[in-house]
Amino acid sequence: MLRQISLAKLGLVAGGILTIIGFIAYFLDNATLNLVGFFYGIPVLLGGLALKAAELEPVPLVQPTPPSVVALRDRQATAIQKQILNDVTRYRYGQRAHLDSSLEALGLAPTDEERPVITGVREGETDGAYTLVLEFDSPMMSLDVWQKKQEKLATFFGPGIRVTLDQPQEERVNLGLVATPEANS
Repeated sequence: MLRQISLAKLGLVAGGILTIIGFIAYFLDNATLNLVGFFYGIPVLLGGLALKAAELEPVPLVQPTPPSVVALRDRQATAIQKQILNDVTRYRYGQRAHLDSSLEALGLAPTDEERPVITGVREGETDGAYTLVLEFDSPMMSLDVWQKKQEKLATFFGPGIRVTLDQPQEERVNLGLVATPEANS
């Protein structure tokens, strides 16, 4: 899975190797390798460092997805559910947090300090329907605030989705995106 490979780490390793080759070639008086090492290695290394500074790691799957739920996803998941799952489980660059613009649009992230952070994602089944659950660490946003936005959440995530909210423990909120197959037919 290419989306699970960090471009920053790839740039750091490739740039580091080329730069080291350049330094060794310099001391061995090999002009060709010296040029390759310095003219390609250092920029690639710097690019890797820049990507590392802007890197947002994938959200982990908190439990393996059973084959029956994968089959259910293939049959019932909406395009939005698939896109969210794809977006949060891969490396991202230049974003402050996963779904940051979505949370801002929903009024759930008035400031960076108050923004809920996705800590895990899991797939499951709710009453025979495919469900994508986003687990948020939400110390500044209470469950009441989330519940007041529930209708807006359902509209935002599109047709064919019902939104569920629950609080498994204090300062944590689970956002369930449940496919409504009858609406998708």
